[in-house]
Amino acid sequence: MGDEKISRLVEVAKMYYQLDYSQQEIAEKLGVSRPTVSRMLVQAVEEGVVHIKIINPAEDVEQLSKKVKEKFQLKHCIVAPLPEYRDELIKEKLGEIAADYLYEIVKSSDIIGITWGTTLYQLARKIQPKNVKDVSIVQLNGGVSYSESNTYSSEILNGLSSAFNTTPYFLPVPAVVDHVVVKQAIVADRHIKKLLELGKQANIAIFTVGEPGEQSTLMQAGYFFETDIEILKAKQAVGDICSRFFDINGQITNEALNDRTIGIELTDLVGKEYGILVAGGNTKVDGIYGALRGKYANVLITDQYTAKALVEMGSDELNGSTKN
Repeated sequence: MGDEKISRLVEVAKMYYQLDYSQQEIAEKLGVSRPTVSRMLVQAVEEGVVHIKIINPAEDVEQLSKKVKEKFQLKHCIVAPLPEYRDELIKEKLGEIAADYLYEIVKSSDIIGITWGTTLYQLARKIQPKNVKDVSIVQLNGGVSYSESNTYSSEILNGLSSAFNTTPYFLPVPAVVDHVVVKQAIVADRHIKKLLELGKQANIAIFTVGEPGEQSTLMQAGYFFETDIEILKAKQAVGDICSRFFDINGQITNEALNDRTIGIELTDLVGKEYGILVAGGNTKVDGIYGALRGKYANVLITDQYTAKALVEMGSDELNGSTKN
């Protein structure tokens, strides 16, 4: 077939497959009949100008789940297929899947530790009641007294407690304080000490990854000194779990800030029966990667775009990564 005819087929194929013209619109634009356009589209496939590929989304996410699970040596990895990479949609879908997962695994006498945030709020909204007994729900890290965005800490704990017919244990303290001595005084209180110990004992921990930049809830709420922010930037913090910031390898990036943080330590998350990380989206990829490098989670619930990015990130050996 001559170059002129090939060019004509390419033109028709682009209009139909890329520009979303109808066959009738193409016919009118080129001054030919609609059946002629139809024949040209068929010919474009026959001549190799157009390649038709059928993708099964379910099969694709199953492969991604398997790859992520193997790469990071996880107990489970659930990848949600999403029609578009939009933050609100990601949080809603991941929350729904996490709710289903928690419903399946929770049993009587479990201790569930959970953090706060909009993704986990979706989990609390979607969780279905289950007939279990003596389940404990405890907040894993302190909260914020003021934030431009709602952290939903009370709604999350109350939602889970209602579903599992129990009473929540709130941690009524700030996530970060100004001085180590203030933290020492707070955690020395026998009631706070009991709550922190309950968080350590939790066999199920559910958490997400926060962003380290200006989008950080803690930063927006004014909990950081200028020196804190400078160190986080210099040490290339990629995210936080339970208000504790780490780098791409899962290492704590600001020891002084970490010493002023109230809540479960990242090392306390290692070895949980279920350490469930629920997170997705373009701004969370590095944070999720760092969390998995640190071995802070053994279950990941994410979306297919994030999962693909995780698979493609880093070619070094993950098995020997160290923790702080």
